[in-house]
Amino acid sequence: MKKKALLIRLAAVALCVALGAVMMVVGRGHTIYLDNKTIEDYQGQEYKSFERVNITVPGEDEVIKLAKRERDMATCMGQSFHMTVEVIEKKGDEPRVEEIDLKLPYNMDGIIVNLPALLAGLPEEAWMTEFIPAPEPEDSSEEEPNIGDEFGMGEDLGMEGDAVA
Repeated sequence: MKKKALLIRLAAVALCVALGAVMMVVGRGHTIYLDNKTIEDYQGQEYKSFERVNITVPGEDEVIKLAKRERDMATCMGQSFHMTVEVIEKKGDEPRVEEIDLKLPYNMDGIIVNLPALLAGLPEEAWMTEFIPAPEPEDSSEEEPNIGDEFGMGEDLGMEGDAVA
């Protein structure tokens, strides 16, 4: 009887571990930062930003619209990212539409995708970088916030304990 209970417990633990491993991959969230910025001097060439880019991502409510030198973001779950990109390269050009599927690295939470480099067919290291937020500056000269009323009069006015007649 004890052997059977032990086997059931081990099977339940193994099932939980397997389910956790699957959910780590499937349920992994990513923030994708979409850049429409010029890449200067990648292997001696310059890849100019587009005049206008409209991006549709399944699951997002609104179309992401980027002008030159703009960045916006989308979120996704899992290790793949699908988007429909409508590009207007220069003023007056007809828009071209491309369907793009990206494989996302597991080890990055925030991923910057440079659209001009991606659509030019450059290798992944040219158009994908990790987003690392700038550290907040540590200011050691910060003083205690003013204590007192909203007029900055301070707490001690020498009137404490005085009776009002």
